[in-house]
Amino acid sequence: MTETGDVGTASKRGGGPWWWARRRGMALDVGLAAASAVECAFEGVRFADRADVPAVPAVLLGILVGAVLVLRRRWPIAVVLVAVAVTPAEMGILLGTVGLYTLAASEVPRRIIVLLAGMMVGGNLIITFLRVHESVGRDPTFDPPEWFIPLVSFAASIGFAVPPLLLGLYVGARRRLVVSLRERADGLERELSLLADRAEERAEWARNEERTRIAREMHDVVAHRVSLMVVHAAALQAVALKEPEKAAKNAALVGDMGRQALTELRTMLGVLRTGEGSGAATATEEDGAGAAAGTGTARLARFTGGAETVPPARSTTTDGGPTLDGLDGLLGESRLAGMTVELSVHGERPGTGYAARVERTAYRVVQEALTNVHKHAAGARTQVRLAHREGEVALQVENEPPARGTADAGLPSGGNGLVGMRERVTALGGVFVSGPTDAGGFRVSAVIPQNGA
Repeated sequence: MTETGDVGTASKRGGGPWWWARRRGMALDVGLAAASAVECAFEGVRFADRADVPAVPAVLLGILVGAVLVLRRRWPIAVVLVAVAVTPAEMGILLGTVGLYTLAASEVPRRIIVLLAGMMVGGNLIITFLRVHESVGRDPTFDPPEWFIPLVSFAASIGFAVPPLLLGLYVGARRRLVVSLRERADGLERELSLLADRAEERAEWARNEERTRIAREMHDVVAHRVSLMVVHAAALQAVALKEPEKAAKNAALVGDMGRQALTELRTMLGVLRTGEGSGAATATEEDGAGAAAGTGTARLARFTGGAETVPPARSTTTDGGPTLDGLDGLLGESRLAGMTVELSVHGERPGTGYAARVERTAYRVVQEALTNVHKHAAGARTQVRLAHREGEVALQVENEPPARGTADAGLPSGGNGLVGMRERVTALGGVFVSGPTDAGGFRVSAVIPQNGA
């Protein structure tokens, strides 16, 4: 019962004793019960005079009946039934009014409330009718119409029962609405808390993904060129005294590769910047990257007497990333480092081209595979195959085992190259396979959908 609550609820809330939720409610009920007991005791004296019975038992009965009001929050039905039972004695006005209000405001089923309210209206109607009829009969000068006594009796009974009944129904409905809104607010608060936790988890996941992506980009940008720089530095050391001209060319090439690596790093960091001016900075750095790439290509052609194929002008995507058109330049750098590498292309590039992320991923796979050859199989013959298929592009980089007696390049390896390639390819819905070949070499294969996942 909402008005009263139950003993367990009250004890959980830690308010007043027994069934009261608050001490204030207990004080109110005790006060109402005391007032009802005084009223019923006074009415008991009048009942004793009318019924010609001893006054003391009638007064004690009135006190006991009036005190029942203290139970209104715990047993409102019992309180109303007692009020109906003492209606013939014309006592319990406060008891009936407060009891009916409490019953209507409680969680008792509506049909029970209507039944008990009807009993109270009926009892009051009968008693009021008899008393009005008796009063009219005492005055011979007053001759009201026939409808007067029933109308007055009905109006008095309705006026006694309906106002507390309606007020109780209103209070009960309002209380239930407040409870419902509070529960809904609590539910929304829990949902918001859950959403906040999930948002935090998603933010943490996004941060981890971004850190992984940045680390992968840093690895792709730095590892390949630095590996080539180490290889050229070793060659430079070997020929520095014997072939000064060749040593000078190697030194210039190492310098170009270092500048290109730094330019690519600045370009990537410029993309990561936020705030005003970031767009201009990124554009400037991308221009620098293009200039550096052009310088490196020119040097490749000059150092080899024009034997190297100059990469096409379109070697980057609209977002500054590398594309498959830049593979010739990438392979040319490896050839200058002493690697025998061949490129074979099968099929025709689709007219709509590939998505920028697909081009970038395919380029990075080849780049990382060549870097691994420089690290672990220096000087090994390598075959790069590129196949344009319907709806996808396939790549394969396979190297033969290094020649006997070939010294290891001594390049450090973090063990993340293959992991990074696999992550890139699978993120686009592709398939990545790597492993040793039967001949003792190593093969890296990837198939990437044309537009990515």
